[in-house]
Amino acid sequence: MTSTLICGSLAIDTILEFPNRFDSILLADQLHKVNVSFLAPTMRVEYGGCSGNIAYNLKLLGGEPTIVGVMGQDHGAYFERLHKLGISTEHILIKHEAYNAQCFVTADADNNQINAFHPGAMSFAHENDIAKALPGKVAIISPDGHLGMQRHAATLHANKVPFIFDPGQQLPMFNAEELIDFVDKASYIATNDYEIELLMDRTGLSLPQIAERVEALIVTRGEKGSEIYTKGQRIEIPTVQADAVLDPTGCGDAYRAGLLFGITQGWSWETTGRLASLLGAIKIAHKGAQNHVLTAAQIADRFEQAFGYRY
Repeated sequence: MTSTLICGSLAIDTILEFPNRFDSILLADQLHKVNVSFLAPTMRVEYGGCSGNIAYNLKLLGGEPTIVGVMGQDHGAYFERLHKLGISTEHILIKHEAYNAQCFVTADADNNQINAFHPGAMSFAHENDIAKALPGKVAIISPDGHLGMQRHAATLHANKVPFIFDPGQQLPMFNAEELIDFVDKASYIATNDYEIELLMDRTGLSLPQIAERVEALIVTRGEKGSEIYTKGQRIEIPTVQADAVLDPTGCGDAYRAGLLFGITQGWSWETTGRLASLLGAIKIAHKGAQNHVLTAAQIADRFEQAFGYRY
């Protein structure tokens, strides 16, 4: 089976839980001089990073993810985990002078989040040549080092490997010219509702103009579901009722794994989007980005229960 190339961060997430609402401390008229402390009695440390999360979910589905990322001197425990999961580490570059990327998340009682992210080894993504991981059936460029994302896009485009451009939190790092270049090289674009607004603002392109440049533009809208724009059509993808709403961290990555699996299987966008939506619902019912454990058959059963047909 030809692998799916997953480009992006590999990070350790430290999640702090504030048992109140941020607006109980943050004053709207004082945000210009914020100096606050959130008491967080609950803390946990999780494996994360966009490429790690996407690869984890894709492996659950029965896919063959190949991670193209960079880790630091403290990579040992994460490597051991990936090996146990059967996910290759062959194309993960180790930078011994750096630490792994680290994400520090503070979440309030309404699941709003304030994050601090240290890129660490991720900043060296441009040194990891994705050409060494080829061939690949499809790829995704998720948030990673600025130069790395650009170089991966250029290499994939030159080698005619279709890829999803998933800028995420790195979107503000790029100017209009750079973003338009990504749009023109990508086969697919995946954003959330905030990111598509920012992408339109930065590029000066309307949503239809962005959509017409790619095979599909996918926009997630949280509890309102998601939309897939393809070939002049707008396909609405419904949400799936989650067993619980515990932690949104990694839900977008789970959704993207569903997209990648559907693309590699040659499915319709209706089915691909529904699988992506299901994975997001499964993930949000578990704390941490990689703690939901299901077999491919169990996911297929959940899909049939939710949508009334089997993929």
